[in-house]
Amino acid sequence: MLLTAEIVPGLLAQGASARVDAKVAPLFKVGDRICVRNLNPTTHIRLPGYLRGKMGTIETDYGVFAFPDTHAHGLPEKPQHCYSVRFTAREVWGPQASDRDTLRVDVFDDYMDKA
Repeated sequence: MLLTAEIVPGLLAQGASARVDAKVAPLFKVGDRICVRNLNPTTHIRLPGYLRGKMGTIETDYGVFAFPDTHAHGLPEKPQHCYSVRFTAREVWGPQASDRDTLRVDVFDDYMDKA
């Protein structure tokens, strides 16, 4: 299904999920150190620019979902795992950031490599 502006209100009201029932092996496990790929496509991407090239740690594997970068364009779902990844504030924003703060971002398999 192609995501259009007209159907968004109905999907939100129903609590629609991009979770898919597909058997896909995870590329990462909890505790793995990862490096976010430095991707700069000319099309849609759900990867925040401030994470590109940053190191983090997998905290949670949420399971398998349709990959939004293809699915939003009406292309095949390209099912893959999505993870909660923890980054230190200093890794993301540099030495001026607090050494006590962290952030967690949901990141798909296609956005990461093992560190």
